[in-house]
Amino acid sequence: MKIIDQIYIDGAFVTPHGDELFDLFNPATEQVIGRVRLADAEDARRAIAAAKRAFPTHSRSTKAERIAMLQRMHAAVSAREDDLLDAIIEEYGAPVAWARWMARHASDVLLQAAKTLDSYDFVRRAGTAEVVMQPLGVAGLITPWNSDAGFICGKLAAALAAGCTAVIKPSEMSAIQTRIVTEALHDAQLPPGVVNIVTGRGDTVGAQISTHPDVAKVSFTGSTAVGRSILRAASDTFKRVTLELGGKSPMIVLDDANFTEAIPLALSAGFMNSGQACVAGTRILVPRARLREFEAGIAAAMAQFPAGDPRDPKTHIGPLVSRKQWDRVQRYIRIGIEEGARLVAGGEGRPAGLDAGWFVRPTVFSDVRNDMTIAREEIFGPVLSIIAYRDEAQAIAIANDTPYGLQAYVCGTDVERAAAVSAQIEAGRVLVNTLTHEPAAPFGGFKQSGIGREYGTFGLEAFMEPKAVLGVL
Repeated sequence: MKIIDQIYIDGAFVTPHGDELFDLFNPATEQVIGRVRLADAEDARRAIAAAKRAFPTHSRSTKAERIAMLQRMHAAVSAREDDLLDAIIEEYGAPVAWARWMARHASDVLLQAAKTLDSYDFVRRAGTAEVVMQPLGVAGLITPWNSDAGFICGKLAAALAAGCTAVIKPSEMSAIQTRIVTEALHDAQLPPGVVNIVTGRGDTVGAQISTHPDVAKVSFTGSTAVGRSILRAASDTFKRVTLELGGKSPMIVLDDANFTEAIPLALSAGFMNSGQACVAGTRILVPRARLREFEAGIAAAMAQFPAGDPRDPKTHIGPLVSRKQWDRVQRYIRIGIEEGARLVAGGEGRPAGLDAGWFVRPTVFSDVRNDMTIAREEIFGPVLSIIAYRDEAQAIAIANDTPYGLQAYVCGTDVERAAAVSAQIEAGRVLVNTLTHEPAAPFGGFKQSGIGREYGTFGLEAFMEPKAVLGVL
């Protein structure tokens, strides 16, 4: 049983003022594996005050000093990769191959931020003016449970590179992972107050960050509903806000696609991170003339995507993070059946042979209309919908007929044609015949998938304001 009873404020591990205890579970066994003492609003205020005190010095640090800081952070987080891997599997249930990527990603984003910073010009010319990119101030970073370490390190890297100080509110469901990251960041010997990490609930710690007048910027990743409430709360003090929210990403399979390649790509896009990914390709758009062929291929390929023990290298889909999430996904599967969608694979309940754990049968529906609930709402589990289309124009129309616009996928053998289709899709990122990630490229959504961008220079500038100075040259 792991007991986590400290938070991190002003360069030190301290006992929270809050006294609520929260159980931590292994989602593969449903057993309690730890307990965390949650911070409260008073702890958040202390963290914000520490970040405010540290801001004047950090905001005047040189580019070289910030690069050195990010490099130390990278080395420290890298040194804890194996510990983080174990925690991701035990506390979150990610399959081991995916968990390794997640653990490595947490340190990689720090190094990528250092590279972006190295080539970034904080001062530039605009006509007769000198334009200086100036850090905003204290940044409040609110992160979710589906990639705890990666989101903490990614948001923090951009904030510190820009010259901001930070108060981080991670998900209380990821406290073991957070503790490992916090210890690593402490080992990197950052100046006191530059980084503060307070694990607590959204309606206490998160609310304080969203409303406190000394927080200049909020960066949040999570649900669209919570993002909407944060935007309202931040408006009273005109905080700058970056929101990376939900998605209902389309995977357009063009009529010239090679199904031998397209089907594994579609299932990988849909089932990534056990379906708990905002970028998951959950709407698979298939030409009606090839629908039955595609369905047969999907049914045959499902054996390559087994659900089970996350420590088994053969497992592709692990358990969902909580009983609440499992119940939510089961409800969506029932709704799909009730609304007339046809099961190609999966269905309600646990996979065969699994009597415990929050495992979902990997599920694929066909005969789905784009107005069905399972095609409209973000399920956040391994549940995919096949939607037939008549022609390319209709495929693009269906892809864009959603309140979301985070990511999309296009699959076809004619790359120029696929690129032309991608240009017409309303999404922050479109992946053509690939599932790769580019850390230098901006990431974020159109429409209700969010506001602003992360990664690369776009993510760096999200923590700054331009100041124009005239008459000095």
